[in-house]
Amino acid sequence: MGHSRLLDMLLSRPGEYVSGEEISRKLSISRTAVWKQINKLREEGYEFEAVSRKGYRLVSKPERLEYSALLQAMDTTSFGQRLKLLDVTTSTQEEVRLLAEQGANEGTLVIAEEQTIGRGRQGRRWHSPAGKGIWMSLLLRPQLPLSAAPQLTLLSAVAVCRAIRAVTGIGVGIKWPNDLLVQGRKVCGILLESVGEDEMIRYCIAGIGIDANLETDDLPSELVPIATSLQIESGRKVDRAVLIGAVMAEMEKLYGLYMEEGFAPIGHLWEALSVTTGQQITVKTAQGEVSGRAMGLDKNGGLLVMQGDDKLTTIFSGEVQLGGCNP
Repeated sequence: MGHSRLLDMLLSRPGEYVSGEEISRKLSISRTAVWKQINKLREEGYEFEAVSRKGYRLVSKPERLEYSALLQAMDTTSFGQRLKLLDVTTSTQEEVRLLAEQGANEGTLVIAEEQTIGRGRQGRRWHSPAGKGIWMSLLLRPQLPLSAAPQLTLLSAVAVCRAIRAVTGIGVGIKWPNDLLVQGRKVCGILLESVGEDEMIRYCIAGIGIDANLETDDLPSELVPIATSLQIESGRKVDRAVLIGAVMAEMEKLYGLYMEEGFAPIGHLWEALSVTTGQQITVKTAQGEVSGRAMGLDKNGGLLVMQGDDKLTTIFSGEVQLGGCNP
């Protein structure tokens, strides 16, 4: 952390402008190096005001999740009660996988302030800057066949959607199977990875990435048309600890319901939050493209699509595009 001395210098003079000249003299580095270090700190969530001839002033520090606040927000018996909070990690999925292999209990939760290689579906990178979002992975150990894993994906989407609605009041909806959208823009991605043995699930890792307090400037330009955040949509910051607690409570409740009553009640909840049902869609599957009207879920959680020739097809995995074709 070559920029920690620069940070100490700015923190020791709150509200004051410190000139680039003075910084470069005291730290014996070039003006260009000062500028580079300021930009590095910006990436880490520090905000500065830079005024020519005055210098740099620290405006705000990145918000940090506090362990105590998180535990206080957990209204659960097991989900999130065992908690690992990391400043930075490559991926919370990997962290949980290691813990799972060491025998960690169901409900173990890993949260990172920043992920350097967060994973989205289809191997895409998930943009996860520090202090602004919720990047977390939860360990599940259901006694179920591997074929049930897609249902747990749908369950996770319902839980997160309900929690966001309850905490923020934003009308979030689910695009099949598990993307959460606000007016067509993605605000949360869910990735469920299962490790099996003899057709049974050994464990599942539910990865949840929520764009909580990102501002428009935090989104790479190519994501602006397709992504958003809870702060952008509601105009105010969400308390991340409270939202994490709400997600864990919903996950635990729905998981319990699913274990007792099977998929039917989860399917109904999913349908009520779906933005896919009734729409003309195109689904890219391993077998090619399927176009038609989304009719909802079948009893196993597959997506029913009515094709033009009144043929009903069930799709178990694929990438959905809303609208009959892409513009």
